[in-house]
Amino acid sequence: MVKRDENTPAGGTALTRSGAVYRTLKRAILEQAVPPGAKLPEDSIGERLGVSRTLVREALLRLSTEGLVELRPNRGACVAQPSLQDGRDVFTVRIGLERLVVEALAGRLTAEQRKRIDAHIAAEEKAKTTDAVRSIRLAGEFHTMLAEMTGNALLTRYVEEVVSRCSLILAVYGRPHSSECGVSEHRALAAALAAGDVAKAVELMSTHLEAITDRALLAREEPDLRDVLADYAREEGLGSGRREG
Repeated sequence: MVKRDENTPAGGTALTRSGAVYRTLKRAILEQAVPPGAKLPEDSIGERLGVSRTLVREALLRLSTEGLVELRPNRGACVAQPSLQDGRDVFTVRIGLERLVVEALAGRLTAEQRKRIDAHIAAEEKAKTTDAVRSIRLAGEFHTMLAEMTGNALLTRYVEEVVSRCSLILAVYGRPHSSECGVSEHRALAAALAAGDVAKAVELMSTHLEAITDRALLAREEPDLRDVLADYAREEGLGSGRREG
């Protein structure tokens, strides 16, 4: 029997309340309402959500295992700030995982799954001009939805984690979101899956994720400071090779 938390209303359990806190914080982070680096004090969050610090701590621990929150000894929790190299690594793993997803789904979608995919893409289409934040969230959910359809719980878990991390990375390094690109790419991918064209589906998924990577600025190398300053230096008559006091 699950013990009811003191802040849990009758009919609810600490387990469901903990999940609700987790989902609330995760959505706030992924929708960029709480920016990277922002502090996440347990007492303030608990007071605002009407739950105990214990439930908040459980949610923060779960988010830390997904790479969305950093738990700092003696300094509390904050929204994670992934490095550029972290981003490159995550996107590399994501491409490999999502190739497995399309290989598992191509030609095997049920009629109900096709309807669900079509409905999701229609929602993305609608959101792209009316709600940028929702558009970004729906774009990520498209990928987790496909993973769920494989019926492989472990693959679904890993895809959900990397998609969440990628959303945070896009918040830190990304260019403005291009929902039009996402919707058209998702539509083409759905068509390949429905047609059972495994090779085409894998190609489209790889190209799609590489495009997301480019939009996240992850394909760019860190600029050499000397190259960056060269033009400015010439305008000021600097950089002759001599060092002057």
